[in-house]
Amino acid sequence: MRTRSSIIVAAALLALTACSSGGDEGGSASDSGPAEAEPTIAVPEAHEGDDLEAAAAVYTSAYFAADTDTAYGMLSARCREEIGADAYAALVEKAKTDHGPDHPATDVRAEVSGKLGRVSYKVRGLPQFDQRAQPWALEDGGWKYDAC
Repeated sequence: MRTRSSIIVAAALLALTACSSGGDEGGSASDSGPAEAEPTIAVPEAHEGDDLEAAAAVYTSAYFAADTDTAYGMLSARCREEIGADAYAALVEKAKTDHGPDHPATDVRAEVSGKLGRVSYKVRGLPQFDQRAQPWALEDGGWKYDAC
């Protein structure tokens, strides 16, 4: 079941709860009462997977460009345990050598359910790399590739 994701608007919270001691010399800020709930913005269902779609597109471009720092940094913790940085660097370098660097993800569609997501997309010029329901995980506030 898809759940509605929300984005916490930290900047707005800080702006709403910031205190200042106006022109009252020697005065102190007073407690204005109980803390308010953190404001959230509901993301329309049609845009629930936008962040995940963007992450998949960035990962795919980084992978074929052999941008190891970006691509490896987008692996889930579980995947980083399975493949070390050096082995992964060799993998993406081979992909770049074999196929070239310019193969962006197209027709990207994501489905999100809590902290898990599935992404389907095509890889321009390389249909053998097209993905259907590729698993991703939300870790530390960002989407991580979890198809290891």
